[in-house]
Amino acid sequence: MAYLGEDIKKLGFGLMRLPQKDGSIDIEHTKKMVDMFMEAGFTYFDTAWAYAGSEDAIRQALVERYPRESYQLATKNAAWINCKTKEEAQQQLEVSLKQTGAGYIDFYLLHNLGETRTHYFDDFNMWEWVQEKKKEGVLRHVGFSFHSTPDELEEILIAHPEMEFVQLQINYADWEDSAICSRRCYEVARKYNKPVIIMEPVKGGLLANPPQSVTDILKSAEPEMSLASWAVRFCADLDGVITVLSGMSNIEQMQDNLSYMKDFKGLTEEEKNTIVLAQTELSKIPIIPCTSCNYCSKVCPMDIGVSGSFTALNYVTTYGNKAFALSQEGWLVGGHGKKRADECIKCGKCEKVCPQHIKIREELERVCDVLIK
Repeated sequence: MAYLGEDIKKLGFGLMRLPQKDGSIDIEHTKKMVDMFMEAGFTYFDTAWAYAGSEDAIRQALVERYPRESYQLATKNAAWINCKTKEEAQQQLEVSLKQTGAGYIDFYLLHNLGETRTHYFDDFNMWEWVQEKKKEGVLRHVGFSFHSTPDELEEILIAHPEMEFVQLQINYADWEDSAICSRRCYEVARKYNKPVIIMEPVKGGLLANPPQSVTDILKSAEPEMSLASWAVRFCADLDGVITVLSGMSNIEQMQDNLSYMKDFKGLTEEEKNTIVLAQTELSKIPIIPCTSCNYCSKVCPMDIGVSGSFTALNYVTTYGNKAFALSQEGWLVGGHGKKRADECIKCGKCEKVCPQHIKIREELERVCDVLIK
């Protein structure tokens, strides 16, 4: 069955982590990466109004150097960032058009829907507005990116069947994760016949350096292939995928991605089985069994970000990457208006309602020891 974007090759250039030089985006380095990408036959570029300097950089590296019809450009609207009126939210598109110089946007996304962020798009009537812009020809295709539960994703798709595609966080590590729910969100999108753009296939770089036991499995199967290649290929093999975004930061990453995606034909059964073995090995790592149901938060008198704290600590346990864990704790706790683990008063109300019977107070002490103190 044909679907939106079926003629787009399965690797997209994510422009969130462009190479830096002296504290700003290295335009010349970016130009070389764009040239390599285009010469290999790939054409999908993903930026956002909220990615500092990215839209301006892609204007210089791509838009001013290639015919407009030779590529697809995606950018995003984050109505929940510092917008008090619909005019302020809608102005983001004008800024994006100016900064990219693209004339029109091929794929326009309402950015990072879910939780408390969705209502801004409702309040400002952004759904109807993007359809108007589509009729004007300023936008070619309209969809949204999403970070939340499968149930909430289904609610949005039922309310807005006019959305043409969905961008989801999917990777083999999060496939069955109870907080990210990659598989379940993917299945909801497909249930409503929405093609999917995949973000975070390498989980912010973590799957380029997975735990040693997982590395051993992947390297034993294909010694010559990079660890990151398994993550990207897992995503590209899924049905109904427009493209898999890789946030490449240097020429070496570009070369690696192009080497295995240029002629990608899908995973073999043996490769699929290898990924299952890797997933099984990841599941053996003793992490906090938090499902992010957030029953604890509803009874916490201090409004501690329990689930976000546990997710961050689990990143340290699984990947040994404290810097990444701290960035996640900052977003999942502070970014959601919650208090940090060190403000817990140990009242124990949370433990009485936890379906997983987690010793929450003890685990929050571990969060303090590992991430805060």
